[in-house]
Amino acid sequence: MPTTTLHFVRHGKVDNPKHLLYERLPGFHLSAQGLRMARTTAEFIATDKAMNQAVALYSSPLERTCETAQAILTDLNAVRLNRHEDPLKLQTDRRLIEAGNAFRGTRIGYGAAALWKPRNLKLVRNLWRPSWGESYRNIADRVADFAQEKVHEHPGEHIIVVSHESPIWSYRHMLETGHPEHNMLLRHTALASVTSITYDSQTGEVIGIRYADPARKVL
Repeated sequence: MPTTTLHFVRHGKVDNPKHLLYERLPGFHLSAQGLRMARTTAEFIATDKAMNQAVALYSSPLERTCETAQAILTDLNAVRLNRHEDPLKLQTDRRLIEAGNAFRGTRIGYGAAALWKPRNLKLVRNLWRPSWGESYRNIADRVADFAQEKVHEHPGEHIIVVSHESPIWSYRHMLETGHPEHNMLLRHTALASVTSITYDSQTGEVIGIRYADPARKVL
């Protein structure tokens, strides 16, 4: 049975000295540590005999994901050059973008985002159903739409996908439990981690899910 595997990579640490909820705001890049994380995960992918066979690399269009993807692209293309294969090109897809959030641009718990304010108390009334922004259902559904499309476009292949914590975990949680709703404090998607999901190439059915955290010791 032919299988297709999508390797979902979370971006590295972001330079955010003001501790803002940057969400989809432009201008937020990887920090020096985040770049080291991205390079460590890129090396992990490029030295893996399955992942370095990837035929496509996709990313959310935000800076931090594109920068993480660029590190992966550099290492993968070095491997492909040694194998006399054509280089990969980075492709972006908005279905992989971070979740929408009403607190964008604020520091949670301070000023306009102070949780004691009546408006904010109403928004954060249930961690499982984020009334403060895009629903987990919508997040998971758009990632699922992307995944099924790519499984059928690239049957039998490996694909690298760089996204964000919420899209990756909401989708994984839906696959494992049947629903995308979850407690955001209990996500298992570390910075620069890799969540690999393998599908039956013909039916799109999920066969297995694996997780790796190659950048966990990067300082």
